[in-house]
Amino acid sequence: MITVVGTGTGTPLPEDVLAGAELVVGGRRHLDAARLADDVERVVLGALAPALDTIAEYVEKDRRVVVLASGDPGFFGIVRVLAERFGSERLQVRPGVSSVASAFARIGLPWDDAVVVSAHGRELRTAVNVCRARPKVAVLTGPGSGPAELGAALARKADARVLVVACALGSEDERVERVTPAEAAARDWGPSVNVVLCLDPARALGGVRTVAGVGVGPAAWALDEGEFAHRDSMITKFEVRALALARLGPRLGELVWDVGAGSGSVAVECARLGAAVTAVEKTRDGVERIRANAAAHGVDVRVVHGAAPTVLSDLDDPDAVFIGGGGRELPAIVTACARRARRAVVIAMAALDRVPAAREALIGAGFECDGVLLHSSRLAPLPGDVTRLASTNPVFLLWGVRKPLDREGVAQ
Repeated sequence: MITVVGTGTGTPLPEDVLAGAELVVGGRRHLDAARLADDVERVVLGALAPALDTIAEYVEKDRRVVVLASGDPGFFGIVRVLAERFGSERLQVRPGVSSVASAFARIGLPWDDAVVVSAHGRELRTAVNVCRARPKVAVLTGPGSGPAELGAALARKADARVLVVACALGSEDERVERVTPAEAAARDWGPSVNVVLCLDPARALGGVRTVAGVGVGPAAWALDEGEFAHRDSMITKFEVRALALARLGPRLGELVWDVGAGSGSVAVECARLGAAVTAVEKTRDGVERIRANAAAHGVDVRVVHGAAPTVLSDLDDPDAVFIGGGGRELPAIVTACARRARRAVVIAMAALDRVPAAREALIGAGFECDGVLLHSSRLAPLPGDVTRLASTNPVFLLWGVRKPLDREGVAQ
């Protein structure tokens, strides 16, 4: 039997947990705090593989093993690894209070509506995009993905956010500090950070929830044009938007660009579906319109005022891009976006003669390309309780999906 015990963050180690243990595995500070008999073997957790091999030797001989972990070991913790290697039936888990629960308790906030993302041993960009898209996020940090790195990534992209850095929770050296992303980026936080909370103070309290964590998502998408402020019908029609969203696949943890955003209808819809979004718009009135539409729908959209492709060089690489404008610069814009997009590029064009150049740019950047001409007719009332079909302007939707790489890193 392997007993897994959560300790630290204010949770004392139960007195009986070490009784009869022949092998105790844990971080150095957990082992130092435990009262162990001289004949008990100790393994300091560093690389997991050697520790798991040692545990296996004891389990095969039916000898008792205790693993000490921080907080709740079943929450982004070692329980998953142990269950995969030895089977959950061999585990006896005694959880402590997680660092996330402790951090929110310290600042007096509920956290049933918080999104928890781990940057420990993982790519930081996912955590950054979640922080940009959601008002209440807990980030589990690690070497190279701590408060300084998170703050630096958010400093210019999430002005409304405040970071709460929780260090050495439950110990005499405990510190819980509120800082701006820029302030976090300028400091050396050391190795004692437990978790970083990223909050929009105006929305941090949240409302009553039925489902914890990420919300259930919007009940509808491809919203009617009347749901957005726009100028002279210059807006991506809902039929086009529906297919564009399907090809973009916006989701939590990813970044989407909306280039030539206009009213920002695509940007807002991507944000409603969970993605972090940057909208690029060259007109000042368009910028204000996008911000107003984002606020009306309760989502975060970063709006960049400038002309593509020049302004794109200062943006983080996107997962997917929607291009809804561009004029004569469209081929250059498509080329710039295709070079940077990790997954997909979708282009809406009213002028058919722009399709070949856009398609060539996508194929040249290694994308598999397809498209469709969308021409719909909507029901429209006539006098006398009669209905007719009203034709919308045709739009060509072109999309490219990046080819998967083989084991040698070559596009298939």
